[in-house]
Amino acid sequence: MILIAVVVLVVAVTLFFTLTIRVKDLPAPDPVSPTQHLDDRKAQIYENLRDLQFEYRVGKLSDEDYQQIKLELQKELAGVLAEIETYGVPAPQVRVPPPANVCPHCGAKFPKPMKFCGECGKAMAS
Repeated sequence: MILIAVVVLVVAVTLFFTLTIRVKDLPAPDPVSPTQHLDDRKAQIYENLRDLQFEYRVGKLSDEDYQQIKLELQKELAGVLAEIETYGVPAPQVRVPPPANVCPHCGAKFPKPMKFCGECGKAMAS
């Protein structure tokens, strides 16, 4: 009798927590890259090229078949790489800090680095 009560209790608690999950409690989905499908295809082509080379070395393919299939895969790979390039992944922006001897507030220049501007009195390191 106690065993049945424990089983019913466990099932009830499990159903309660399973059915009462709130949407806000779920983790946010990972953002999908616009080139994800191309990256996956590129990886598949590289794997096919490795398999092709292995089969050629083992002796399953003739020289002519190996060269023909390899050329087709390389053409397909070039197309995929060109399409990835069309998305134009932006280059990271490099922020160059201002020189330590130029005030970032008033633009006054000094012969040596200072902690405070001699013109406006504000801190030089912003």
